[in-house]
Amino acid sequence: MKTLLLFCLLLITSNGYADPFQKADALAGKALVDKNCISCHAESFGGDGSAIYTREYRKVKTSKGLVAQIRNCNTMIGLKWFEDEELNVASYLNKTYYKLTE
Repeated sequence: MKTLLLFCLLLITSNGYADPFQKADALAGKALVDKNCISCHAESFGGDGSAIYTREYRKVKTSKGLVAQIRNCNTMIGLKWFEDEELNVASYLNKTYYKLTE
């Protein structure tokens, strides 16, 4: 009985994807990406700029790496985002491109 209960609980709480940024606001993150990131990424990678996230040799491999890369961009181009804004961007990028679980 305990095993069945545990299994049911896991099914209810899991959709097969553990989101490391579940408390962040992905919609707010999308707005920040659209406003501040796309033009630079499109200039560097062509098209809509999303190739930076999907390229085979991408730098980001973990959720910590994703946040570090966002902070690096934030600092380099002087966006002055707060930590919650960085996490919102991480949430959006993770849900849309990376699908990182750690």
